[in-house]
Amino acid sequence: MCGIVGYIGYRNAWEVIIKGLKRLEYRGYDSAGIALMNEKLHVYKRAGKVSDLETYAGQVATNSSLGMGHTRWATHGAPNDRNAHPHASSDQKLAIVHNGIIENYASIKAMLIQKGQYFVSDTDTEVLIKLIEQIQLEENSSLQEAVRLALTQVSGAFALVIASQDDSDLLIAARRGSPMVIGIGEGEYFIASDASPMIEYTKHVYYPEDNELIFLHRNEIEIRNLTNVVLSPYIQELELELEALEKGGYDHFMLKEIYEQPHSIANCMRGRIDHERKKINLGGISEYAAKLLTAKRIIIVSCGTSWHAGLVGEYLIEEYARIPVEVEYASEFRYRHPIINQDDIVIAISQSGETADTIAAIELAKRAGATILGICNVVGSSIPRLSHTGMYTHAGPEIGVASTKAFTAQVTALSLLALYLAQQQERLPLSKITSLLTALETAPALITTCFQSNALIQHIAGEIKDSTNCLFLGRGINFPVALEGALKLKEISYIHAEGYPAAEMKHGPIALIDEQMPVIVIATKDSSYDKIISNIQEVKARKGKIIAIITEGDTVIRAIADYIIEIPPCEEALTPILATIPLQLLAYHIAVMRGCNVDQPRNLAKSVTVE
Repeated sequence: MCGIVGYIGYRNAWEVIIKGLKRLEYRGYDSAGIALMNEKLHVYKRAGKVSDLETYAGQVATNSSLGMGHTRWATHGAPNDRNAHPHASSDQKLAIVHNGIIENYASIKAMLIQKGQYFVSDTDTEVLIKLIEQIQLEENSSLQEAVRLALTQVSGAFALVIASQDDSDLLIAARRGSPMVIGIGEGEYFIASDASPMIEYTKHVYYPEDNELIFLHRNEIEIRNLTNVVLSPYIQELELELEALEKGGYDHFMLKEIYEQPHSIANCMRGRIDHERKKINLGGISEYAAKLLTAKRIIIVSCGTSWHAGLVGEYLIEEYARIPVEVEYASEFRYRHPIINQDDIVIAISQSGETADTIAAIELAKRAGATILGICNVVGSSIPRLSHTGMYTHAGPEIGVASTKAFTAQVTALSLLALYLAQQQERLPLSKITSLLTALETAPALITTCFQSNALIQHIAGEIKDSTNCLFLGRGINFPVALEGALKLKEISYIHAEGYPAAEMKHGPIALIDEQMPVIVIATKDSSYDKIISNIQEVKARKGKIIAIITEGDTVIRAIADYIIEIPPCEEALTPILATIPLQLLAYHIAVMRGCNVDQPRNLAKSVTVE
């Protein structure tokens, strides 16, 4: 969840690290710090934003060419100056930045206190650097060996960087269960939690595996595992472009990413639809076609917005491929002794590919012998590497914490998968497959049409922005859209919102409805249309304020609702993609009107890499 940036080379380390930390702000954080080598190690840290750190540290040590920085999302200890990273050894000669959680820190800390170590923070990270210091003292070992020995004693997750005042030509990095990328330049190396801080300097990167130690000198990289075996790095080339990390004239990344959805959905489909043969090509997934087609069950594991996409996938796969699907919160799945069989397919969905609970669920399923299919956006991340096969969504970098284009790309990928399975089974006639594929390919153009309602949506946002509660209703395949709409509103505007199946309203939520309660209903012309009209009438009878997402040209609901937002007519399977667009814009405009930090909502992180 936190962000790490490390640099060793010939550039001004302060400039590289500060710029890198700003690129990682989207991950969510509450304090920031930097350590720079300039004859001695100098540590500067502050609660607050990276800009607060800049103001505090000023133009210090600008000639340093080695350093590391950190943005912290508090786990152990309150978000304050004392608990901010980097943390130092007792003799102030070592400094560390760390993402993840050291689970056995308390017992190690008690042992170190008995040996005379003292602690100035409440963090598990300070325990780790002082364990390394203690091992150096007792074993008279090199720093490299002390780090290796220390990491064999700790349990939990980490991505860390260590610098030593005694060696101005060395940065040490290590990883277990938390994301890390090593950038490789000419006479310089970069370390970061993702590739965004290094893209303007190099496109050559290495993704460390778990339990690897990386020793970086200005002209050399050495990689070992925790058993001290020397490893060779597999260098990859980034496809990421610097322009994708900029706002491009938009006020917020979230708004930019909403408007990128025609492009991101087209990218997700590119190369996967064979028009001439009217077939779907899913690359490496075809190698596992037999397992997919004979699966007795598909289990989808994910969190947050990706879980909502999984619910849409459940409707699509069961409708078209007739394979039973269960959709599980990864955070619950891993703790309840789930029944997993060797002929099960587990689909793991994650934008970042680093979601800790989803990774743990994958590992659990793999141990049980299931086949893992990953659906992920970030190339080279952990989930694709842990999966047997899978699909990249190719949505491009998503900087706004509230997921937008990642959701619609995930739904697109799941649509392609459902139709691929149906086609392989010869379950649907070719005419139906062709019709659905054609509909899917029209999605980018139809989304562009949806943007024409932006001014109307902005007006509606102004009418309900002061609400304290909001209800979202949908039926069938649009029930997950209601959940996603509610999530978008609550996470960026801080208005309490809930999504429900419309038919469940009578089983409790209807008690909340009065003239102060906005009720947003996905009410497109589909198989549940008549039922959703009845649900709207029930809300209307109780003076609820109805905002309806309707199919263009619908006059029946227009006559009932207080506000209507039209989307173009489309295949029912496509409505989750189109209906999501106005809900994203509505949440965005409400948040802006309420003065909220749209791209970095309070308490949230883009990539949840700790439990």
